[in-house]
Amino acid sequence: MVTRKLLDRIQQNDWFSIALSVPNPDTKQALNSILQNRDCLLFDFDGTLAPNLDLPDMRRRVVELTKQYSVPDSVYNDLYIVEVIYAATNYLKRGANQVAVDYSVAAHQLIKDIELTEAQATDPFEGIPAILRNLRNNAYKIGVVTRNCREAVLSVFPDLLNFIDCLIARDDTKHLKPDVRHLEQAIQKMESTKQEAVIIGDGRLDMECGKRLGLACIGVLTGSASERELGLAGADLILNSCLEMAP
Repeated sequence: MVTRKLLDRIQQNDWFSIALSVPNPDTKQALNSILQNRDCLLFDFDGTLAPNLDLPDMRRRVVELTKQYSVPDSVYNDLYIVEVIYAATNYLKRGANQVAVDYSVAAHQLIKDIELTEAQATDPFEGIPAILRNLRNNAYKIGVVTRNCREAVLSVFPDLLNFIDCLIARDDTKHLKPDVRHLEQAIQKMESTKQEAVIIGDGRLDMECGKRLGLACIGVLTGSASERELGLAGADLILNSCLEMAP
């Protein structure tokens, strides 16, 4: 597994980084089989192309804010962070609408502030720019679909748009993963089809969302989920990292 500590020790040369993560022949064969007749690659961002945000802490802080507005736990238990905000906002709309608006604005600003603060101390994983360049040079369409805000993504990876064809961040869509319309929006923007698309991500959410849409799904072990978790979520193949995607 390519861990953050290992990546921190890798030299700055992108191609050296790629050489450290050559997949075994069986993995390479399985990857080639998945990519055959598919030319649209959808990458998650956090945990896939760059280190994960501290999502548990972000959720804790959103919940603390939500409790200040006297929203019952039962309204948002087991929901993802953005969905906590949506559910709490809808609950507050039953009373004074302005309170709901104030909460929604404050909560969305809170997560954006957290993302931007962490982005200042985060860089893409070593080797990622070269991998994306290589894949694009081999005629793959490259998209990034992320629940992060666009500003934070481009703060972490300022040159990202030079390496990809499409970025659909939180503020670019009305439908966030695990809603399949997030993926569909990217696929349509790249003028591809779900039959030609693959999602690559580090989380169960990515695999589950991809499976519901009928995409091929590749899990990577550089983020939040274990090999077992990714497998149970529907991954067709699990790689140590995106560095193993090298053509």
